[in-house]
Amino acid sequence: MMRAYDESYAGGAAVTLGDLFDYAVNDCNCDAELFYQMFITTGTADKFERGDPAYLVGKGGIEIALDILSEAAGRRNFPMPQFRQDKAPEYWAGWALAHYQWYTARSFSDIRSFFPISDIIDSYHPLHEADIAVFYEVAETRAGRDLTTNLKRRRTIAGMSQSQLARAAQVQIRSIQMYEQRNKNINAAKAITVAKLARALSCGMADLLEYGR
Repeated sequence: MMRAYDESYAGGAAVTLGDLFDYAVNDCNCDAELFYQMFITTGTADKFERGDPAYLVGKGGIEIALDILSEAAGRRNFPMPQFRQDKAPEYWAGWALAHYQWYTARSFSDIRSFFPISDIIDSYHPLHEADIAVFYEVAETRAGRDLTTNLKRRRTIAGMSQSQLARAAQVQIRSIQMYEQRNKNINAAKAITVAKLARALSCGMADLLEYGR
């Protein structure tokens, strides 16, 4: 899988998309699905997918939303953005969507076919409090795939939390988190690390490795 831009830009892209959907839906009273369609048809989605620097580190979400509404809906008068102490579900939906698009390199149009933005907004509770990897798993399940790693599957079977496994295996919890989120490839881990995890989970080393994923 070839991602369009480095992970260091993913956080900024997520904030931009969060602000974009928050402003369009909550300040401009746009229907979320209709605005998502505008996001695609104006070519804005494609610019994010290609990692256009002007959209990753240049324009802000509100500015981009104004461009979309001006082009697609012919609007010229726009309300001032309202300050919200707590981020709205629409902000989180855009934020999570951007991370997922980067992670999978899927097109926004493809994502919409199995996870409409209205459904993402509806999943705000309880997913907004969970790690973004949980959102990935939910989305991939809807897409007909399973992102659960063998390490997480074996840990769940053993009834252990990540911190419990870290103590039992004497492996840093951050390493376990990164293996389970696929931010690090467990197949490339040191043999002693995999051996300690396997021993703590009462399974074979091969049971923790990933094949054909």
